[in-house]
Amino acid sequence: MARILIIDDEPEARAAVARRLRRAGYEVEEAAGEHEGVERIRSNPAPFDLVITDMVMEDPDSGIRTLEAALARDMFSEVIVLTAYGKIVQAVECMRRGAFDYVEKNIPDVDVYELLVLRAGAALDRRLSSLQALRRYQEIGQREGIALVE
Repeated sequence: MARILIIDDEPEARAAVARRLRRAGYEVEEAAGEHEGVERIRSNPAPFDLVITDMVMEDPDSGIRTLEAALARDMFSEVIVLTAYGKIVQAVECMRRGAFDYVEKNIPDVDVYELLVLRAGAALDRRLSSLQALRRYQEIGQREGIALVE
């Protein structure tokens, strides 16, 4: 089962996202802000498959630092950045740094929770595909006697 960490300093928003993802069958953990979220990312025995983080928490760069922490822990972790105040510059920066997606919380006439479930599924599919490709590469390396960097 995929493990998802949701990081948001707004308890109601965090709980709503967690509830919807649990209903979709995911194992979900929650963190109340950047510091708690980064600590969970770093100290958890296994990396999270997906991290969903708010962009602006303690300060405007909280989401970027959380994204960097998740990818530093496991380059195959996927990260979706949420924001209530969508800015193209922030979206581009997040994507440039490796985010899977950047989603606005307040899209008119869109069920953002349903959108998040769909984007989470796509992100987890990409993670699985990347890990499968890595395993195939390792198998070929072993079979051909090629030393791979661990």
